[in-house]
Amino acid sequence: MLQPDIHEKQFALETLERYSGCPAEQFSSNLLLTNFPRYVDCFTKLFGGEVIEGSMFKLAHSREHDLSILDFKIGSPAAALVVDLCSFLPVKASLLLGMCGGLRRRYQVGDYLVPVASIRGEGTSDFYFPPEVPALANFLMQKAVTDVLELEKALYHIGITFTTNMRFWEFNHDFKNRLKEIKAQAIEMECATLFAASYRRKFTLGALLLISDLPLDPTGIKTKKSSEFVYDNFMEDHIRKGAAILRRAREMQSQHVKGAYHRNIGIPRSVPPQTEPSPKKKES
Repeated sequence: MLQPDIHEKQFALETLERYSGCPAEQFSSNLLLTNFPRYVDCFTKLFGGEVIEGSMFKLAHSREHDLSILDFKIGSPAAALVVDLCSFLPVKASLLLGMCGGLRRRYQVGDYLVPVASIRGEGTSDFYFPPEVPALANFLMQKAVTDVLELEKALYHIGITFTTNMRFWEFNHDFKNRLKEIKAQAIEMECATLFAASYRRKFTLGALLLISDLPLDPTGIKTKKSSEFVYDNFMEDHIRKGAAILRRAREMQSQHVKGAYHRNIGIPRSVPPQTEPSPKKKES
């Protein structure tokens, strides 16, 4: 069946509505992204709202807090898709609440990690930029993250993650040796894609990662039991901190702190300043 031409924005919003089961206009201006459907359930207990499930995404909205949360599932293709779609929403600030494997002996499960950049080992980010372009987190968002963590005296680390598209790597000794050589602080499956895609789309996005396992140690690999421990002990705090970080980010945007995209703070495209004509000299 032939259809009229469709523009990119309309296509993106219609796709988002199909995958989420939710009209685009219901999304709030502050957005939490996650890989975990249980985070959406916990969010509704903390902030209200109802869980909505579409063909791919699970989400909830809190009108009182102007806050939405969306579970986009796992992996770099899903990460790219969610940024491509949500970048057409009037979202002012967005934050990934993700988990990662800690790659340092001093790290402990339950610590937070603030990624300033990610090594592009997943391949999907090549769609957005050539390989030599780094995948950097948004400065304003990560500053908001550290502001909140410092205020709440949370234990956290700052570093670079390695983003991979390979699951079940914990028993691949060559891959583990590579991780040790590149000196990344953590490993996960989405950050490089999210950072690259959001930079391309000018979508204000940061990340707060929870260290959920210590996979370089055979006794630290995530299991069904240890995963339940992480949910039971750290999930609620992770979500609460995410909401506080978005509030802080909006405060910073209102103050025109460096790192904010102009479309988020209402600044029009810059135009060259008009030089005032110099006064005419009086004729003698």
